[in-house]
Amino acid sequence: MAIQIVMDHTGDTRHYFSLADEATVAEAEKRFVKLTGAGFIAATRTGHGGSTLTRRFDPTAEETVFFPRLQGG
Repeated sequence: MAIQIVMDHTGDTRHYFSLADEATVAEAEKRFVKLTGAGFIAATRTGHGGSTLTRRFDPTAEETVFFPRLQGG
């Protein structure tokens, strides 16, 4: 089961989806497009404890984390 983690000022929200369920994959892709379109930065976890920035939805990524852009002031 894959997970999308959305970080924001309140903490994080987790959304799980399964490659075996086309409906949840479609929801995950819509969420990816919506969040990155709203300025969130997406990163997929690597096997070495690091992460890699991503600009395209990858349904095979086990974990994608969305970070809001920092606001200066």
